[in-house]
Amino acid sequence: MSTTSDLDAVLDTYHGRGREALLPALWDVQGALGSISPEHVHQISHLLRVPEADIYGVIGFYTLFHEEATGRRIIRVCADPTCALAGADEVLHGVCARLGIDEGETNADAEYTVEHSPCLGLCDYAPAALVSERGQPDKSLPRVTAESLLGEWDDAYFTPAGDADSVLLNDSLAAAPQTLSQYGDYAALRKALSEMTPDEVIAAVEASGLIGRGGAAFPTGLKWKFTRAAPGAVKYVVCNADESEPGTFKDRVLMEHRPHLLLEGIALAAFSVGAGKAYIFIRGEYPKATAILADAIREAEAQGLLGANIMGGGFALDIEIRRGAGAYICGEETALFEAIEGKRGFPRMKPPYPTTYGLFGQPTAANNVETLCAAPLIINRGADWFKRIGTDGSAGPKLVSVSGHVGRPGVYEIEPGITLRHFLDKVCGGVIGQLQTVLMGGAAGTFLLPDEIDVKLTFEDLRAAGSTFGSGAIMVFNQTTDLPDLLLRLGRFFQHESCGKCFPCQLGTQRQVEILQRLPAPQAGDRERLLDVGMTMTEASLCGLGHTAGIAVMSAMEKFPLLFQANGRQHD
Repeated sequence: MSTTSDLDAVLDTYHGRGREALLPALWDVQGALGSISPEHVHQISHLLRVPEADIYGVIGFYTLFHEEATGRRIIRVCADPTCALAGADEVLHGVCARLGIDEGETNADAEYTVEHSPCLGLCDYAPAALVSERGQPDKSLPRVTAESLLGEWDDAYFTPAGDADSVLLNDSLAAAPQTLSQYGDYAALRKALSEMTPDEVIAAVEASGLIGRGGAAFPTGLKWKFTRAAPGAVKYVVCNADESEPGTFKDRVLMEHRPHLLLEGIALAAFSVGAGKAYIFIRGEYPKATAILADAIREAEAQGLLGANIMGGGFALDIEIRRGAGAYICGEETALFEAIEGKRGFPRMKPPYPTTYGLFGQPTAANNVETLCAAPLIINRGADWFKRIGTDGSAGPKLVSVSGHVGRPGVYEIEPGITLRHFLDKVCGGVIGQLQTVLMGGAAGTFLLPDEIDVKLTFEDLRAAGSTFGSGAIMVFNQTTDLPDLLLRLGRFFQHESCGKCFPCQLGTQRQVEILQRLPAPQAGDRERLLDVGMTMTEASLCGLGHTAGIAVMSAMEKFPLLFQANGRQHD
């Protein structure tokens, strides 16, 4: 799709579609032209019957969409914490210097546009970049240099994952995604359709103790039960694959390694709640995982494992991939619904909750990638097997994403209950240099000091220690890390990603950054100001982004008090 006439023909296929097709239509234009022109906004408005003003609002909301003309190639360099440790700033500045431009600009011959990007989910291959070329699929690039970004783009990477004892990552050590023939014929779904009722599947998931792996830790079986019991003939399942928090990349590895495990989990959820349609909402920065999942869906449909009358059992399921366009807020489930519906990703007020009023106003079960991948294991192996792994409060195998100053960054499958110290020393190859701190739970997490890492890796033990497991992100920083710079990058991430719907978050994230910018030489009262801003966001924001936007900073105030003292030392 390289010419305007080709693009016009593609857009004509949207006749009869509604607003829900807006994101795919915008991606078609963006991919072909590098930006979305007023002419195509007018065309899409006519096709989908969406006001042009609304379309411009959507384009402006999502980072990956452009209204203004861009270069033929767009280079987006991640400069969030882990990539910064690996020299991302030098890469970004090096590319700009070679092109004679500043960040955010296009060079003279309109060949390149260079931008800063929030976390790209390649923390184990830092520094990373996302690159786009008109008419070509986007590419996520590992371990980039200024020279490699201005040469031929090679997106060959495959995160080593799993071992002989792994179940979520089992058979995933090869350098290619697991095919359907390697995975199997969806035995868990076959068992559910032939031997179990939807209520029995839900009961098994509930008995297993499976809780959400996306950070909220809500009981999965209970969510499915509420959705099934909600009135209404139309119900949906949504897979939340908008994994966008710095330091978190486990879902990317699952999708790139075991796409059919995820698809089977989605099918089990849909069978259980009574849904005939499911969406995978995947972040726009994951082009490789998106392509792998699309191939896997086609494979499964060709074998009658998805689509109409699955396995002859009368159950039908259509799974559609919906690509996000650069908005961390869409990891919040109601904002994700808004995005699928073709709107800006603003979170909704709760109640009503998604299980009664979700996508398109219908009961919806929204689950994280890792959560859904656990469902086939539970049905095949039994709830008792799952519950025996880990602890009562943290049942089942858990994936963790490890990045920063460790010998072997990556995704690991653990049995909850091992200590963080054992995990870092024996599993991840040890800390490189002298440990300064560990940030648990990603950008919205809390810091642990070197004498606190004997804590057990469970939801309950970390909670009791005043920390968090979150989605399983573990970021390790040694004594060479500039803590003020780290905190400023975290603050800028939340400032950039705040949707602006509520004032506590919109203004609070701005004020937080302004104060953090003074951190090497804080003013009198800055500590109190930061605490006030953080607590206001936590208590008064509309959604989880604002609730957690100040958590890491407030944790740092507790763990590194000298950092925030006016005229004090930076840190020991």
